[in-house]
Amino acid sequence: MKSFDVIIIGGSYAGLSAGMSLGRSVRNTLIIDSGKPCNRQTPHSHNFITHDGKTPKEILDLAREQVEAYDTVKFHDGFAVKLTKTEEGFETETASGEKFYAKKLILASGVKDIMPDIPGFAECWGISVLHCPYCHGYEVRNEVTGILSDGDMGYEFSKLVHNLTKDLYLFSNGQSVLSKEQKNKLAQNNISLVEDEIEKIEHENGNIRKIIFKTGKEISLKALYAKIPFEQNINASGDLGCELTEHGFIQIDSMHKTNIPGVFACGDNITMMRSVANAVAQGNFTGAIVNKELVDESFN
Repeated sequence: MKSFDVIIIGGSYAGLSAGMSLGRSVRNTLIIDSGKPCNRQTPHSHNFITHDGKTPKEILDLAREQVEAYDTVKFHDGFAVKLTKTEEGFETETASGEKFYAKKLILASGVKDIMPDIPGFAECWGISVLHCPYCHGYEVRNEVTGILSDGDMGYEFSKLVHNLTKDLYLFSNGQSVLSKEQKNKLAQNNISLVEDEIEKIEHENGNIRKIIFKTGKEISLKALYAKIPFEQNINASGDLGCELTEHGFIQIDSMHKTNIPGVFACGDNITMMRSVANAVAQGNFTGAIVNKELVDESFN
């Protein structure tokens, strides 16, 4: 039986950071990762002090190398498909049928973005179709920029991006549900609302050239922000009974504990604030809390 103190599902920034905390606490830890981080298409990572401008892979490779230096932390390349509560802890089964056991479980498994049915969108995702103005907005400041959104989300996002560029479009991709007051406020700030449906995104190697609409209209852009749906990478709610928030994130308390005793979560699967820096901070904290719980349980 392959047993550990802690199994971490996900070996990206949050998972590796939690692994380092546990490794430095000499905890026998297994990190299970499939090697497909959500930002693998993104050319540069920003807003993470000491690593600003590096590629996501550079940061990830260095992080893994440093975590691997701790003898009690092991890695398994695979995809966790089933998580089960047992009498002594938790069983994790991978797609290849291997099973591992641990007293505690950390879900750092991230989320899977669901791409809209717009030709060119997926190819540009993370390159010129952006999710976060804090991560990527500075590089396209003062450029012609679009936002693919509508309603309150689109309105609030427009206010945020307007701080970075005054040449801004809001694409509702069909008749907008913005209120009259919101439309007037956008117009007062010279933010153009476009309600035409999008036909496709014309790009070159993921770099947007223009948005082409079903009406035949074309608008040239440098960048497009988009908030798109997602789903959890693992079935934590179905397998373990972890509660989700109304927005689909894993519900945690201030100590990153889920509603299932012994199960913790950190990273993109718990928050809409998706950034490398945030994931690293969450993982570091979660690893320390898990170690403290193990200490309390074993100290006689």
